[in-house]
Amino acid sequence: MVNAGVSKHTRGEEGQRRKLDAQAEKRLQELRAMPSLKSGPTFSEKLKERGISRRQFMQWAATITAAMSLPVTFTRRVAEAAELLDRIPVIYLHMAECTGCSESLLRTDSPTLESLIFDYLSLEYHETIMAASGWQAEENLERAMDVHQGKYILMVEGAVPAGRDSFYLTIGPHAHTGESIVKKAADGAAAVIAVGACATYGGIQAARPNPTNARPVSKIISKAVINIAGCPPSESNIVGTILHYILFGTLPALDSFGRPRWAYGMRVHDMCERRGRFDAGEFVQRFGDDGARRGYCLYRVGCKGPYTFNNCAIERFNQHTSWPVQAGHGCIGCSEPNFWDTMAPYEEPRKDHLYSGVFGGMGADATADKIGIALLTATAVGIGAHAVYSVVQGNFRNPKVLDHEDETKTSADSK
Repeated sequence: MVNAGVSKHTRGEEGQRRKLDAQAEKRLQELRAMPSLKSGPTFSEKLKERGISRRQFMQWAATITAAMSLPVTFTRRVAEAAELLDRIPVIYLHMAECTGCSESLLRTDSPTLESLIFDYLSLEYHETIMAASGWQAEENLERAMDVHQGKYILMVEGAVPAGRDSFYLTIGPHAHTGESIVKKAADGAAAVIAVGACATYGGIQAARPNPTNARPVSKIISKAVINIAGCPPSESNIVGTILHYILFGTLPALDSFGRPRWAYGMRVHDMCERRGRFDAGEFVQRFGDDGARRGYCLYRVGCKGPYTFNNCAIERFNQHTSWPVQAGHGCIGCSEPNFWDTMAPYEEPRKDHLYSGVFGGMGADATADKIGIALLTATAVGIGAHAVYSVVQGNFRNPKVLDHEDETKTSADSK
């Protein structure tokens, strides 16, 4: 009976894979029949110009395929989708933001494949990198929306002041508000992608008291919005989401906050290299202490990894070199809704905050303020006595920094 069940499950997975493969092939055939919207070097020629070999490109495609939770057999199709990116027009709008999300993708010290892919897009409008300004820029935007009506991908970076306060974001010689621009652009878009914490959930502009009535893109328009959360988000999450739409012509599977599940399906805590330290009860007590030097868990000094869903620990930043926890500072939860208000203070743990972990929320770390106590026996996860003591005492705020005299006295008392 067990073997029969496994066989049935395997056949079901194989059928689903074939269905997905057929969908991707149909979509690629449609793209192949479309003309390129860009003049100049082909994608292969651009790879050569950047000193990127075909082998390196295929390795990158395999990595992105795995990141998107697609079977390894889709690597070739993902690679071809990247080569056909110039068939789909993209309009990229900037609202109330710092442009950090664009900068994270464009400002690299050497060309990455992500930046090359972004450069190869048929980018019809992007205020940061286009030469036009003023009335000429507005004309370019209007023309792009008109010519590519119903076919373009709309990407929005930044929160949108709305309603009576929409005048706080007034753009161009015709004094259009950001709200009116986003609504008009979204009406003609085939897909809408919100990029970064500000566009997805309002960001710092929407933090209390929110004087400009800033709203996320999803609250401005009635269409479905793909939220690429983070401050800034990983360049791979941006490019991967575009590739998914190019490859399948549909939105990826989204979580309850509109984020692609392939990128935001697990907590930072679950993939953190310091997770073992958490389970062992080994915590940094204050920045710069011996625990910090030993790479202990940063939960006691405010890491919000247990509440944050993102793939930072895998993708990392600065050309996949490092990420905040590796550098010695805790996650601040920037891919979660309203993190400016809900995650502060950033260098102290959240008290009495439940969060859902593995096994339907019944994992060893079911609550942050009771580290494993309720479920240690069931999960057989050991935790240090000093961590248990801290829980019992309820002492979760950062300990004060002792001066030299206090440290000497404490040392003498312990003897």
